[in-house]
Amino acid sequence: MKPASLKRQTSSGGVIYRKTEDVVEVALVSVRGGRFWCLPKGIVDKGETPELTAVREVREESGLSGRIVDKLGDITYWYYIRGENSKCRKTVYFYLMEYMGGNTSQHDFEVDEAVWYPIDEALQRVSFRGDRAILEKAVSKLREMGVIV
Repeated sequence: MKPASLKRQTSSGGVIYRKTEDVVEVALVSVRGGRFWCLPKGIVDKGETPELTAVREVREESGLSGRIVDKLGDITYWYYIRGENSKCRKTVYFYLMEYMGGNTSQHDFEVDEAVWYPIDEALQRVSFRGDRAILEKAVSKLREMGVIV
């Protein structure tokens, strides 16, 4: 059996937030038949900056438009690509985004559902450790900005 080949992939995404009365909400998307909840993200296209990708992917996957407020950081992980016998090292850059418009019902086919959650509930619901770490950074940044008191 031939050894697995190694690939690299760069993605970008965002934590889009809104404040309604006294609650700060963030949008999560569900994937793989609704089994996993995560932050909207996708592959950086050729000629595209990570910032442009984040805005585009959040809009496509959640149906929401936002403007970037700050960079939150990045996560890196490995996954196996079935049928190709290859491992991929994926780096995802994340940005904090203020909600400007749109509706979660307008998400694209790549996700099963897009839902606003109070940020505390989102921290409990999110399925992946890396996404949770990014959400925790978003909470810290929103506190610094005075959005979360």
